[in-house]
Amino acid sequence: MVLADFLYVLTDLYIIFASMICYPNVKVNLGLNVLRKREDGFHDLETLFLPYTGITDTLEIITGDDWSRTLAGLREKYGPLAQAVSADGKFLITIAREGGVDWDPLEDLTARAYSILKADFDLPPMKIFLEKRAPVGAGLGGGSADAAFALRMIAQLGSLDLTDEQLAAYAARLGSDCAFFIYNKPMFGTGRGEILEPFDLSLEGYRLEVCIPEGVSVRTADAYRGIVPALPEKPLREVLKQDISTWKEDLRNDFEATVFAKYPALSFVKDQLYELGAVYAAMSGSGSAFFGIYKV
Repeated sequence: MVLADFLYVLTDLYIIFASMICYPNVKVNLGLNVLRKREDGFHDLETLFLPYTGITDTLEIITGDDWSRTLAGLREKYGPLAQAVSADGKFLITIAREGGVDWDPLEDLTARAYSILKADFDLPPMKIFLEKRAPVGAGLGGGSADAAFALRMIAQLGSLDLTDEQLAAYAARLGSDCAFFIYNKPMFGTGRGEILEPFDLSLEGYRLEVCIPEGVSVRTADAYRGIVPALPEKPLREVLKQDISTWKEDLRNDFEATVFAKYPALSFVKDQLYELGAVYAAMSGSGSAFFGIYKV
């Protein structure tokens, strides 16, 4: 068997020749407290980021003229695809999404991931093929996940030998929750969400399910509109260490108040999750997705 026939597996990344495919997962937020507004216009917050692998995108990156394993399938499934090439012709991005793509592919966070690394390193020409299945504007961080996974893949394809800490620093430049996806394990987030610490959390004996209301996409700016920053009565770290049965009363997402005011129907989604037996239910991030935690 020749070398090109071998399949190498590296932490969920599948490498054939100079091609890599991975499946970026989304996240949910356990608690989200908006503490104060900063002089730079951002807000200090605290939250626990938790990976959720039940929803994933598909991301393939190849170098040079190597062939794509996903392109034919994307065309067959979605028809015309959103595609763009950089001005120097060394970067191409193709995006497929149900309902189409309403943003410039070169402004996609995966394209920006390539750009910020290319500014510091001599990268080979690359092509990105992205199938977007995670909903946009749902508070699940799908775009941030794509960006973080792309950073890792680009670094590996470019033989950059970057540490997780270095990758996280690049990711933080792309978005407040991008850095979390470099580690992709329970992490306590502060600052804009980019300051991360590992957090020991076990949901053993419980299952987590995500619910995505149809037809509602929440802009983060709208979620912040009307927010009154304040310190919580109980520090989030303490609440997370309590028994899950107490979270319904003590574990808050500050965005629920502003989002429910603009989209009243979403409050009924949360109520329904409790009616279905959830021990704890909440909106993720700035919405519109919800999740429920159930005993198994």
